[in-house]
Amino acid sequence: MASRAFTLIEIIIAVAILTVLLLVAVPSLSGVLADRRLRASLDEFNNLVRQAQERSVAEHRAYLIVWGDKDVIVEPEAFAKDEEKKAVAAFALAHGTVLTLTLPAALTSKPAGEWIFWPTGTCEPAIVRFAGRAGTWTANYSPLTGHGELANYAAK
Repeated sequence: MASRAFTLIEIIIAVAILTVLLLVAVPSLSGVLADRRLRASLDEFNNLVRQAQERSVAEHRAYLIVWGDKDVIVEPEAFAKDEEKKAVAAFALAHGTVLTLTLPAALTSKPAGEWIFWPTGTCEPAIVRFAGRAGTWTANYSPLTGHGELANYAAK
C-alpha cells in the first residue's frame, strides 16, 4: 500500500501562492483601515459642530469652536459669573494632524481661529480642512444649518 503525502515542491508552491495572496490583500486592508480612521475623524469633528450648535440653541447664547495647537474645543463665547471656565467638548489633534479653519465671510484676512454659533443655531460659513496620517478631507459648512458638505475626501 502506497502512502500519499505532499512533496516538498508542492508545499513550496502552496506557500508561494499564499504569500502572493497576502501581499495583494495587505495594501487593500491598510486602505480600508485608513478610510475608517479618516471617517472617524470627520464624524468626531461633525459631532463637535453639532454640540456647539445644539448648546447655542438650548442655552440661548453664543458658542465658539476654538482652534488650539493640540486640540479644537467648544466653549461659550462668554462665561457666566459663577460658571467654570472650561471646554464643554474637545477634538484632540494627534501628532502630525492639522485641522485648519477658513472663514470666507470674515472681514479680516487673518481672522482668529474661532468659529461662532449664535443662539439661533446659525453660524458663520466655514471651510474646515483636515490632514493626517489616514488622509485628508475638506468640508464646507453652511451658515444656516451648520452641516458640512464634503468637498474633498482622500484616504491614504
